[in-house]
Amino acid sequence: MLYMKSTIGGDFEMSEIGKGRYLYGVVTVAERGQIVIPKEAREHFNIKPGDKLLVTGDLKKGLGIVKAETMKEFAQKIMGAIGGPEKTE
Repeated sequence: MLYMKSTIGGDFEMSEIGKGRYLYGVVTVAERGQIVIPKEAREHFNIKPGDKLLVTGDLKKGLGIVKAETMKEFAQKIMGAIGGPEKTE
């Protein structure tokens, strides 16, 4: 098992909370709003230095972080599916 130091006291165990769903631990927001993504999360999602991440939010559900390239690929698939062949006049 993997353990991380928690900012709220004691060790915090990284755990799988469902198939493919993980709780990576607690992070602290720095003075400039920065956070450190836990190593295990970076490894699972192949996040490397220089990668662009999209931060989304829902005031009731919270924040989400997605690799920007993943969202770009998703948007291109949607546009291709709804766009269909171009019409010529």
